[in-house]
Amino acid sequence: MKVPNLNIGNLCARIPIVQGGMGVGISMSGLAGAVAKAGGVGVISTVGIGFYLPEISIEQVKTNIKALHDQISLARQKAAGGIIGVNIMVAIREFEEMVKASINAGADIIFAGAGLPTDLPALVEGSKVLIAPIISSAKAASVICRAWSRRYNRLPDAIVLEGPLAGGHLGFSVEDLESAGSSNLSRLLQEVLLAIKPFEADANRPIPVIAGGGVWDGNDIARLLKQGAAGVQMATRFVTTEECDASLGFKQAYLDARDLDDTMIIRSPVGMPGRALRNPFLMRVSEGETIPTECTYTCLKTCNPLEAPYCIAKALINAQRGEFDGGFAFAGANAWRCDRIVKVEELMAELVSEVETYSE
Repeated sequence: MKVPNLNIGNLCARIPIVQGGMGVGISMSGLAGAVAKAGGVGVISTVGIGFYLPEISIEQVKTNIKALHDQISLARQKAAGGIIGVNIMVAIREFEEMVKASINAGADIIFAGAGLPTDLPALVEGSKVLIAPIISSAKAASVICRAWSRRYNRLPDAIVLEGPLAGGHLGFSVEDLESAGSSNLSRLLQEVLLAIKPFEADANRPIPVIAGGGVWDGNDIARLLKQGAAGVQMATRFVTTEECDASLGFKQAYLDARDLDDTMIIRSPVGMPGRALRNPFLMRVSEGETIPTECTYTCLKTCNPLEAPYCIAKALINAQRGEFDGGFAFAGANAWRCDRIVKVEELMAELVSEVETYSE
């Protein structure tokens, strides 16, 4: 099949792939810039983005804002005119500040998840930045469209649907995640497309839906496009690229995974379930061990340092550096399929070729 462009508002990506945001140093300027240059939508995650700057322990918000400006600028230099987005978790304490900083730094589009960004249109009013909520159900899509339409006379420029096979924090129950199969995303996609139809009709314009979670190859992409998705979101597949901003040790953890059992569902200190690579650190936590630590980052609204078994910010920073004795890596269900490190350009070309040769 012919590979379609991904049109979001006034933006047009040559390849309908959005690189998913991966926090605490996994998707920053290196990866986002390379994906954008190759024709997709490159996405910088704002979660813990200033972790590498020494002043982060003194002034968190200002440091993260500085790092965001720096990373968007660097991504722009690499992207050769491509599309650069940012991913901002609604659950972070400085959500409003990071939205404004993203606008000031020149992001093309803001993807917002880990909570419903009901007030996002007000925060971007007067700017040219596009906005796309990340949701996991038709109900959430309807709630967002209705709230934005009623309060701000605005609809999402796109919607990202994350299915239960995605990595990181997820908007599903533990039970749903443990029983999830590859067909769930297709079913959810049909439900979301049906739910937004009335809003598209009222606005006389489409709301492109970008489907993610377990998307691995060109056959997955082609199938979802035929089912009505405007594009796909992929994150796990981009970890084992040369340009991914994680350490070689982090990437090696993906390469060392051998089957689906090497990923596990965890109960995160932030109050949400998530999917990660199984490792000794997480096994110790699951057995009741706690790693008490003073809260330095105060990063997430829903995290209570007095009750958390460990500091998730420190655990993810350690993992980014390849130090897994004190950390773990979030990963999608297909992480075990990663078998080599490739350049982003090579991966994108491979995916496009698979889409073009797709046959049911």
